[in-house]
Amino acid sequence: MATQLFEGKEHASYYQKFRFEPTQEIIDLIFSYVDERLHKPYGFAVDVGCGTGQNTRILSQHVKKVLGIDISEAQIEEAKKATGSPNVTYSVSPAEEMPVGDASVDLLTACASAHWFNIEKFLKEVDRVLKPGGCLAFFTYLTNAEVHYKDRSEQMNEVLAEVMNILAPYQSEKINNMKTAYKEMYEAIPYPDKRRIENIGTKIRVPLSSLMGVLSSLSAFQIYLRTEPEKAKEMLKTAEERFLQIMETSSTETEVEVWLQNLLLLASKPQ
Repeated sequence: MATQLFEGKEHASYYQKFRFEPTQEIIDLIFSYVDERLHKPYGFAVDVGCGTGQNTRILSQHVKKVLGIDISEAQIEEAKKATGSPNVTYSVSPAEEMPVGDASVDLLTACASAHWFNIEKFLKEVDRVLKPGGCLAFFTYLTNAEVHYKDRSEQMNEVLAEVMNILAPYQSEKINNMKTAYKEMYEAIPYPDKRRIENIGTKIRVPLSSLMGVLSSLSAFQIYLRTEPEKAKEMLKTAEERFLQIMETSSTETEVEVWLQNLLLLASKPQ
């Protein structure tokens, strides 16, 4: 069963509001791969561990029908609230037991979620639901994010590093899959036609308030918050104050640039 760390309604609302969407570059890489292996129009995609549906809604522009599944009822409720397309539906379901038929899926995606799954059981289920020639795309940003602001990036990243060090004891061991850039998962994919694309750099301009929102949405912070609520809140407040001091501004709407390194795994089930 998937790890359940995203159950709270407040956590789900943070996730919906602050988590980064997959970039156009990643979407283009996925569909360039799919275009070479399947004929348009693509019938059915499943977005696994869909959270609040950021990636699910993007897929709806490329595929006739999209199902987003997540083990968290709170996340699915948030996904359903968001403005969406009529070809998107959502279901509460573990990644290892998808509510779809055998050989029914053209494209299966997992956006910043596959590291939470039981890899062996999940990949068996992927093989069950994919059509012959069907494709999978697992992608995530890695744990080496940076925050940049004018000529003060070094100071900004020192604060970010301190936050992550405080949160480190509260991180799930599943995060190791991200730290190793999905190495184990890539090796476990049973298909010979597979591809690994690393070092997809992304630079995203966001208000400082959104960066703080992202930090508050991290599973490690949510565990810290449940364990030691006052310390967790104070840590986040102190980090924000230090960022503002470094930036020499009083407004959390001042923009910073977040640099991410993304990873994409692609594979196609044999015909």
